[in-house]
Amino acid sequence: MADPEQPVVVFDLGGVLIDWNPRYLYRKIFDGDEDKVTWFLENIATPDWNLSFDAGRPMAEGIAELTEKHPDYAEAIAAWWDRWSETVPGPIHGSVQILDALKRGGFELHAITNFSSETFPIARQLFGFLKTFQTITVSGEIGLIKPDRRIFDHFSEQTGVQPNQAIFIDDSPANIASAAKLGFDAIHFTSPKDLRAEMAKRLPDTFY
Repeated sequence: MADPEQPVVVFDLGGVLIDWNPRYLYRKIFDGDEDKVTWFLENIATPDWNLSFDAGRPMAEGIAELTEKHPDYAEAIAAWWDRWSETVPGPIHGSVQILDALKRGGFELHAITNFSSETFPIARQLFGFLKTFQTITVSGEIGLIKPDRRIFDHFSEQTGVQPNQAIFIDDSPANIASAAKLGFDAIHFTSPKDLRAEMAKRLPDTFY
């Protein structure tokens, strides 16, 4: 049972604890040609297209629609699902060490993540540390995505954790700004080293 006097700590996952980047996959597909990778991710498999899956769109539907528009890239588009695990080669180890320290310290731990409901079960299989969290709010499962304040409201309703009780960690400035407006103690993640320094300011007995 978490100490009621301790803050609750809420993590984002991709880019904070999980090293997700589609470039890992598409560098293989395009034989290391960084310009081709960049062009593909900016013009075909765009961030907005990926975000639609995080918001709950079925992967098969989005892939079929994009393939119809860009048939010459059918194989590369299909790989977004078929080879998704290659976009997450491993954890961000320094961040997982911070998570482990918080667990040892008895802190209540949750996550709020923009993640497809179809790929998240794969992540659960790959990353055992996800079992550390009491709850994980997955955008694709509820049809709400950060930075929309409604996903934070949903989290509070489901867990009973109010923003002013929680430290929130995310690598997206937009998500951090949204959380801060709601009253979270929001930390913009840039590296495990910098996160540890920020946590030491707040929790000096745990991080020193």
